[in-house]
Amino acid sequence: MQHFAQLYFTDVQLQRLARDTHENLAAQVNEGLGAGFEVFYLKVGLDDTEDLEMVSAVREALGPLPRLRLDANGSWTIPQALRNLRALGEYDIDFVEQPVRDHPVGQLAEVRARVEMAVCANEGLWSEADAYARIRARDADVYCFSPYWVGSIGSFHRLAWLADYEGLQVCKHSHGELGLAAAAGHHVVLTLPNGVQGHQQTAYLIEHDILTEPIPLAHGPRWGVIDGPGLGVEVDEAAVSEAAARYRAEGQYLPWQDYQIANEER
Repeated sequence: MQHFAQLYFTDVQLQRLARDTHENLAAQVNEGLGAGFEVFYLKVGLDDTEDLEMVSAVREALGPLPRLRLDANGSWTIPQALRNLRALGEYDIDFVEQPVRDHPVGQLAEVRARVEMAVCANEGLWSEADAYARIRARDADVYCFSPYWVGSIGSFHRLAWLADYEGLQVCKHSHGELGLAAAAGHHVVLTLPNGVQGHQQTAYLIEHDILTEPIPLAHGPRWGVIDGPGLGVEVDEAAVSEAAARYRAEGQYLPWQDYQIANEER
C-alpha cells in the first residue's frame, strides 16, 4: 500500500491507494481511515472496466464523507474521458487529475466544459510559462504543480495567486521533499487563499531526514501552523554530513533506478 501524505490548507492529509482487488482496496481504505486520512487518491486510466469497479469498491469502503480523487495521467482520449467521467460521477469524485493529455491545451478545457466533475491539470505545468499559459486558458478547476517545476517558491506563490484571481484552485505537487523543503512549502501553502483540501507531501514514505525532529506529516495526516522561528524546523548537521559522505561515495540517489533497471532486464 502506498501512502501519499498531503499537507492540507486545513491541516489534513491524503492517502494514495494502490490498485488491487476489492478486498485489498477495502483494507487499504480502512488502514487510512484508522490513521486519520480524510482524502484518498486512486490511479485510473489503465482499464475502463476495472477503473469503474475499483472506484465503486473504494467509495463503498470509504462511505459518503471522505474525499476521493482520481488520477488518469493523461491516458484517455476526449470521448473516452467524457464516457468514463460520466459513469464515475455517481461516486462523488472530488476531482479527476489530468484525464486527457496536456497538449494541445484545448483538450482539457473541452473536457472541463462538458462534464460536471471538477478537473485538475498536472502534466504540462513543467515551467513558469507553461503554468501561466494554462492558468490563463482556464483549462482546469485545480492546478497541481510545484516550486520545482516553475523554478522557485516565489514563482509558485505568484502563480498560485494568479490562479486565485482567475477563481481557480491550487494543489501543491510533491517530489519527495525532505523536511526542510517540506517546511518551506508548507509555509507557502498556508498563505494561499485558494488551496484545495490537501496538498501533496511524501514524508509518510521517507525513512530518514536531515532534521533533528520529524515533521508532523511523517507520522500522520495533519500539519498545523508552524510556530517556531524561521522555517520552524532545525537541521541535523550530523545527518547532513552523513548524507554528503554517502553522495561522495555512491553518487546521486536515483529513486527510480532499480525500477528502470528491472524493466530493461525484461
